[in-house]
Amino acid sequence: MESSPSASLAPRVLPTLTVTRNFTAEDEAQLRVELKRCSASTFEAACQFRQTGNIEHLPVIIFGVVECYVEPARRLRMKGASEDLRLTEDLGIDSLTMMEIVMLAEEILQVTIDNEVLPELRTMGKIRDFLETKFTGRPIATAACRLAS
Repeated sequence: MESSPSASLAPRVLPTLTVTRNFTAEDEAQLRVELKRCSASTFEAACQFRQTGNIEHLPVIIFGVVECYVEPARRLRMKGASEDLRLTEDLGIDSLTMMEIVMLAEEILQVTIDNEVLPELRTMGKIRDFLETKFTGRPIATAACRLAS
């Protein structure tokens, strides 16, 4: 599963969050368990995100979490993926799998994602945009995502 997000999913220049607590060895061990099905690069990005609060790590985390739930035959579509890559149509992710992805993302990123937002999160780019909004507070375009901010 050693894939990486494409340039179109590359991080944008955005402010770094202020980290309010230390990232301990226990936190790292918990992340290792939560991300056991994900690539090493996903784990490293998650650790860096937790240590620094730098949202530039979000694309790697998003890509890795989604990738571990995609059937192996469809993972090839993720190589060189654009932000328009559709979760349902292109990757075969159903609503139950989407809930699993969301729950894992909430654990890793220590954020809450309201159920009302899920129908809006249809592409890799929309997931990234939504999470960047959650962490930076910048405005978001869709009404459903505004409800959850």
